[in-house]
Amino acid sequence: MPRMPAGRSAAAVGYGGFWIRVVAAIIDMLIVYLALMPVRFALHLPIGFMGARHSSGSNPLLLVPMIGVSFLISTAAHWIYEAYFVSSESQATPGKMALGLRVTDTHFQPLSFGAATLRHFCKYLSSLTLGVGYALAGFSERKQALHDMIAGTLVVRR
Repeated sequence: MPRMPAGRSAAAVGYGGFWIRVVAAIIDMLIVYLALMPVRFALHLPIGFMGARHSSGSNPLLLVPMIGVSFLISTAAHWIYEAYFVSSESQATPGKMALGLRVTDTHFQPLSFGAATLRHFCKYLSSLTLGVGYALAGFSERKQALHDMIAGTLVVRR
């Protein structure tokens, strides 16, 4: 039987719906974006110089590895940020904390780093459905998006 959060009955559990989760995601994206600005600047400055030189005959294929590295760093930063915070004692990213949300498994237990990682990468499936996977959080009984259903997680109000 699922364990309820302390002092709550099953009927009293509030789930985080679609719009509050969108706002939390925007907060988290801004935090990661700002944290990565120096790295992006350091990587994109040479890309800009190489692009300028391309018009004078340099090889444009030299840009591909730098763009790939930038993408990998950004992807890894978003993954580690989310998995770390969601599997921490707070059970929430700073965006979710600011809005009084936390992430649990379906038994209202904290997630391990591995479970938080699975949830993060399942978000790519929610994106591949042209956002329908995310929109499910507005319509499902426990406000679960597709990635929550796959990973067996819930977003609940504190």
